[in-house]
Amino acid sequence: MSLPVEFAQFAARSQRAEYIARRFKTQLRNKVLDVGCDQAVLKKLAPGVEYFGIDIAGQPDLVVDLEQTERLPFDDASFDCVVCSDVLEHLENIHRVFDELVRVARRTIVISLPNNWANARRPLARGRGSIGFYGLPATRPADRHRWFFNLQEARAFLEAQARRHGLTVREMHAMEKPRLTLLRWMRRLAHATQMRYLNRYAHTLWAVLEKR
Repeated sequence: MSLPVEFAQFAARSQRAEYIARRFKTQLRNKVLDVGCDQAVLKKLAPGVEYFGIDIAGQPDLVVDLEQTERLPFDDASFDCVVCSDVLEHLENIHRVFDELVRVARRTIVISLPNNWANARRPLARGRGSIGFYGLPATRPADRHRWFFNLQEARAFLEAQARRHGLTVREMHAMEKPRLTLLRWMRRLAHATQMRYLNRYAHTLWAVLEKR
């Protein structure tokens, strides 16, 4: 099944928060948990909700190291909406943390995962440069990605987790950088399927999952 595609590029994490506040306004209601909130920009952009942010750094309401936490410090179904945007790929315990997102959500989970293939495409083609949170730095990095996957694998992961937890995939879409229509059309013609094209050019997968 083909995926809807939206077009945006985020030069800063604050721009991603702005997109979440605008695009998922319907889901951001009542009590909202922002997992990996960084500077808690979403808090200012979603007035009228009872916001709570967690992260290992930045300006969270509560400092939580997801790698070291077996269980989030919240009761079951504590939040009407749980937001987790470009966080899971940083965690070795990605599956356990996903289970915790489901446990503390009462209704909705808004989640995004990056397409690492798209991020690596240009450096690999040019034979130079680095690939974001990968590589071999001379000193120990403060953060890095633990998983290297494409958009198809991200989709399969979310759909498998939804089946396992009995969740409904309310919506799912890919995101590309804004490009000229002619350029997108020419690139798409060079790929046999939409998914092969998206694996190469879409930078993020977004999904809204709901408890039944």
